[in-house]
Amino acid sequence: MPAAPDPKAPLPVVVMGVSGSGKSTVAAQLAGRIGLPYIDGDDLHPQSNVDKMHAGTPLDDEDRWPWLDRVAATLNERSAGQGGVILACSALKRAYRDRLRTGTGGNVRFAFLDVDMDEIERRLKRRVHHFMPAHLLQSQFDTLERPGPDETDVLTVPAHGPAEDLVADLARRLGR
Repeated sequence: MPAAPDPKAPLPVVVMGVSGSGKSTVAAQLAGRIGLPYIDGDDLHPQSNVDKMHAGTPLDDEDRWPWLDRVAATLNERSAGQGGVILACSALKRAYRDRLRTGTGGNVRFAFLDVDMDEIERRLKRRVHHFMPAHLLQSQFDTLERPGPDETDVLTVPAHGPAEDLVADLARRLGR
């Protein structure tokens, strides 16, 4: 069972959820609000993963393991000396979150943006220039393993309101 990190400790925070949940928007605004660097985990995907998603093919675990290792390494590198970092990353399966926990020595917190499929479909249909097509949404929900009660390092945030409200709630819950 992961131990709950001190909410005021300068650790990396991974804002997670399915595509279209608002993780990039919320993570970027949260980083600005609390004065930490922001990283979009999508930018760390190798080109082969991006090409696969552009082609409409869902990623499998073999595609994700090297990416998650790169995400963990980036969290470690960017957090060192900077007092933390905020990163947007889907982290849909517990095994993915565990991989990030292991890769950071357990020095990570997660903020799960919890949104239903109908809302995500509406959001994805409005998006342009993103490599995750709306028709792959079902694969995201099929992959999603909601954080369990023993994952004490995960804050679950109902993500139906304006991003500014979610950011204010997260900042408060992180003690910032």
